[in-house]
Amino acid sequence: MKKAVKKLLFLTVLTFGVFASCKQSDKFTVEGTVTSAGGDTLYLEHRDLAGLELIDSVVLKDNGVFKFKHQTPQNPEFFQLRLGKQVVAFAVDSTETLKVTADASDLYKTFVVEDSYTNSQLRLVDALTQKAATDINNLEESHTAGTLDDVAFINNLDSLLTIYKGEISNLILANPSSAAAYYAVFQKINNYLIYDPYDKRDYAMFGAVATSWNRYFPDTKRTKHLYDFTVNALNARRQQERQDALFESIPVETGSGLPDITLPEVGGTRVALSSLEGKVVILDFVVYNADFSPAHNIQLNNIYNRYKSQGVEVYQISFDSDQHFWKISASNLPWITVHDVASVNSSLLPRYNVRELPTTFIINREGDVVSRLENLTQLPEELNKVL
Repeated sequence: MKKAVKKLLFLTVLTFGVFASCKQSDKFTVEGTVTSAGGDTLYLEHRDLAGLELIDSVVLKDNGVFKFKHQTPQNPEFFQLRLGKQVVAFAVDSTETLKVTADASDLYKTFVVEDSYTNSQLRLVDALTQKAATDINNLEESHTAGTLDDVAFINNLDSLLTIYKGEISNLILANPSSAAAYYAVFQKINNYLIYDPYDKRDYAMFGAVATSWNRYFPDTKRTKHLYDFTVNALNARRQQERQDALFESIPVETGSGLPDITLPEVGGTRVALSSLEGKVVILDFVVYNADFSPAHNIQLNNIYNRYKSQGVEVYQISFDSDQHFWKISASNLPWITVHDVASVNSSLLPRYNVRELPTTFIINREGDVVSRLENLTQLPEELNKVL
């Protein structure tokens, strides 16, 4: 009987030990040293979808040594260490031990996760995003100061974002199921998502990450959020797909309609583009304070004079940042000229898929776009087709 009891106790202890060992392996460890922070409190926080969640904290001793343990997430997950107002993020993608070092004088710049490819990729995303943000802010300052005109600002901004997205897209597509890929598609500059899920050119990145996460980490909260976010964006984009094709094709299919525009002319009266239905309309997107503008308007005026008696009207939109300059320049023009105070940040530009100025559309008498032109030399030929 005693032997049986001893055997039972032995099996119980063994089972408990194995169970405890399994439970232990379900946790990840973050340990290391933060120097120059003796007496300060270091916090471990989870960057949950619902917000920050405090996991643990420790008052650092003079040697700065710390160690945190926490339940391993089901999918690559994001955490941060916080020291005072300083924060540094990192990712956990397995049951592992992350060894980190940093100095409290500059937690972010000195933060290193040893032998972690995942976290080196996160740091690369951060570096590229910070560089892009700095370059864009410099552009905006030059534009505001008047040393960079509107057209140059648009072109330079487009170039910067193209380079940034090219580099980040390579990182995403190299491993779309990674923490770095998820992290990259949700990067922001000035609180705006750099990758726009409603833009079909950017949507591919969201689609790649969502599909991969749904395959490798199904039924997790972060995967469901990403997948739903991406599918909703796809549905919204598909509703606009026919309209998008309208503005990208030359000639554009008729009968599709277009987004209406209502903006103030020089005297302040708001004029709707739709009010010109029944006429053939030259819809012209321009800025006046640019080198091309005088020649562009002279050429447009010659064409307008030839065709106005046949029911042709011009609806010209200025995106000049200097409204006063526009008013002076537009005051003697013989056609409708309106101004968008949002300038190069106007929502009309992406809505009409205008990537460079000037860009011109022809609208027939039924109010449908029939041509998109990058060069006014094509305008007479295209007008003759609809008159």
